[in-house]
Amino acid sequence: MNRGAATVTTPIGSARRATTRQRSVAAAVSGVSWVACRLPERPLVGLAELLGELWYRIDRRRAVRARRNLGRVVRWLTDEGLADGRVRSAARDPRALERLVRAAFRHYATYYLDVARAPALTPTYLAERLTVETPDAFAEAVERPGPVIFVGLHFGAIELQAYVAAVHAARPLTVPMETVDDPALQDYFVRTRGALGIRIVGLREARRELLGALERGEAVGIVGDRDLTGGGMPVTLFGAPASLPLGPALVAIESGAPTYAVTARRLKGGRYSGRLDRIAVPASGSRRERVTAFLAAEAGWFERQIAQAPEQWWAVFFPIWRDLEAGAER
Repeated sequence: MNRGAATVTTPIGSARRATTRQRSVAAAVSGVSWVACRLPERPLVGLAELLGELWYRIDRRRAVRARRNLGRVVRWLTDEGLADGRVRSAARDPRALERLVRAAFRHYATYYLDVARAPALTPTYLAERLTVETPDAFAEAVERPGPVIFVGLHFGAIELQAYVAAVHAARPLTVPMETVDDPALQDYFVRTRGALGIRIVGLREARRELLGALERGEAVGIVGDRDLTGGGMPVTLFGAPASLPLGPALVAIESGAPTYAVTARRLKGGRYSGRLDRIAVPASGSRRERVTAFLAAEAGWFERQIAQAPEQWWAVFFPIWRDLEAGAER
């Protein structure tokens, strides 16, 4: 997606007037971002990881949920023969699992640093830091003219996932985003992501806006591993039913656009490993059968990517499986 102008819509959140306090918060966030973009990255990452450690010690309720969710992930991966030594240890040793939980907090804190440093992302930065595991699929997705769908997940450097698509696909990128309950802060996100070539739309109008963008031959990006609206469909994920959002499946089926799953995993030394794979869009069967098949293929891809670094899947801090949540309440 190039940085040329896409069809303009009113930024989500801009219709409401921000209070003085909200404008102050947005100004503070903008100031922190300005500073973060100009300081050396390595000490900032160290600071973010330290804050993640403190977060782990303070937020016991979030740690309990992450421990519960990661426990299911590592046990399933071990049973399926998809686990490395570190994950196998976490499946049988509570101390090893706890190390994984602490690492998850560090990665989640680093995500917020990624958000702050997003305006500093450049093609040069990507060229120096990112290794693409699937260069053929990547070239096919970004060099083919016409509409394309990128499906991501809350894993690794999610900001990098969107920016990679925005830089390389040579057409506008439209992305739905949950509206922040602060119009000044919402406008900040719309403005900074717009500077990177990413156009944000609200969840309420997302389906219409995404299909419209695809009709214009543009690209769209959708995060597919968290059901934020509660209207998803149960899919087997790590051996148990979990609700995944219908958006990626519906947009892919209705548009017929080629669809690719994309992720960017953090490596040591400030580097990243990116992966992009084609997800087949079923062409036959009832609408429900096609949606079910697409979501099953998507979930399988998610499992294979998360297997490489479960602690980088920061969806573990939120409800995923109803049975685990119900058991915790009891």
